[in-house]
Amino acid sequence: MRYEPLPSSFFAGNREELASRLPAGSMLILHANDVFPTNADGTFALHQNANLFYLTGVDQEETVLVMTIREDGWDEILLLRETNEQIAIWEGARLSQEQARELSGIQDVRWTDEYDALLEALVPSASMVFVEANQHPRCTCPVETRNARMTKELKEKFPDAILKNVYEILADMRQIKKPEEIKALKKACDITNEGFRELLRFIRPGVGEWQIEGFLANEFISRGPRKFSFLPIIASGKDTCVLHYIQNDKRCEDGDLVLMDIGTEYGNYNSDMTRTVPVNGKFTPRQRAVYESVLNMMTYAKKILKPGILKSEYERMVRVFAAGELVKLGLITPAQVAEKPSDPPIVRKYYMHGCSHFLGLDVHDVGEANPVVLPGMVFTVEPGIYIAEEGIGIRLENDVLIGETENIDLLGDVPLLPDDIERLMAR
Repeated sequence: MRYEPLPSSFFAGNREELASRLPAGSMLILHANDVFPTNADGTFALHQNANLFYLTGVDQEETVLVMTIREDGWDEILLLRETNEQIAIWEGARLSQEQARELSGIQDVRWTDEYDALLEALVPSASMVFVEANQHPRCTCPVETRNARMTKELKEKFPDAILKNVYEILADMRQIKKPEEIKALKKACDITNEGFRELLRFIRPGVGEWQIEGFLANEFISRGPRKFSFLPIIASGKDTCVLHYIQNDKRCEDGDLVLMDIGTEYGNYNSDMTRTVPVNGKFTPRQRAVYESVLNMMTYAKKILKPGILKSEYERMVRVFAAGELVKLGLITPAQVAEKPSDPPIVRKYYMHGCSHFLGLDVHDVGEANPVVLPGMVFTVEPGIYIAEEGIGIRLENDVLIGETENIDLLGDVPLLPDDIERLMAR
C-alpha cells in the first residue's frame, strides 16, 4: 500500500467525541467535497472534505455521513457512491461496503440512492440538524460547496428544520492532535526532510525554479505521498520578497537566494516547511546576516511558544523581538521602535505576516482564531525578513508539536544552520 492508513479506531473515537458534544435528539449530515471539472471532459483530483475524512477515513467522492444522537448513544450511517462495471472501467474501483466498514468502523453502510428516503425518515423528528458551513477566517468560497448546496436543499424540503453549523465544534476537536495524527504528521515531515536533503545537491546557478519543483515532486511522491501539501513556492532573486509566489518559471541566478516554501502530505496530513538557500551554495555576508537574524527570530519564537500563552501575545512578542533584529541589520532605527515599543508598526515593513498557524489535515488548519496554546496543538513557526530594495527575502519554517513540558520540532532534523546548508551544497 502506498501509505499506512489510520486505524478505524481513530475515526470511531472522533465520532464518539463528536456525538458527546451534540445534543440528544439532534442529527448530523456531512458531505464529501465535490470533484470539480476542468475545461473539457476531465476533472481535478478530489480534495476531500477534511471533516468528513476526520470522522470516517473515507477519501471518496459523493460520500455522506449521517449521525443521529440519542440520550444513551448515537446511530451512524455511511452512504457511498455505488460502483458498477462502467465506473470501474473508466475511473477505477470504488470502495465496497465491506471495505468502507473496515476503513471507518461504521457498520451501517449503504449506497447514496437511499439518501433522500433516509432524510425523509430522520429529519422531521430531529430537534436540530447539524450541517457544515466553512467558517475558516482565510477561506473564500466563490464556488458553492457540496455541503452548502445540500444545505439549501434541506431548507427547501424541510422548512421547519432547525439547522446548526457543526464547523466550530469540529474545529475545536481538530486543534488538539491525537497520537495517530502526530504519527502521520511526523511521517510527512520526515519525507520532506529526505527530499530537501537530496535537493540541496541539485540546486546550482542556472537551474530553473520549475526544475526544483519537479525534483521535489519526484522525491516526495516516490516516497508515498500523492502530492504537495500546497502549490510549492520556489522563489529566487527579487521574488523571494513575494510571499505567495507560485509562478516558479525563472532560472536561479548566481549570487541570488532561492526561497522554497514546500511540504507534502501523508495520509491527508501535511507538512509545511520553508528554507532559503544560496543558489551557488555560499551566502554573501549580507545574506548570512539576514539569515542569522531570521534564525534568531525562529529560535526565540520556539522558546516562547509554550502552553498557556495567548496566540496574539506570542505574535506580538515575536514582532518586538524582530524589531531588535531589524535594528541590527540597519533597516530601522531605535527611534522608530521607540514610537511604540510594545508593538512597533515599522516592523511590518520587513516582516508583514504572522509567525505561526495551526497545521494538520489542512495546511492552515482549523482551530480558534486566537487560542491559548495547549499541549497537543501543532503550529508552524515561520518568521521572515523581506528587503525588497536589496532583493533579499528570507523565511524559515518548521512544524512544532506543543508538549506538556517540552515541544517537539517535527522538522528538527532538517538542515537549518547556514554552515550546514553550505556544507551540504558544497560540490
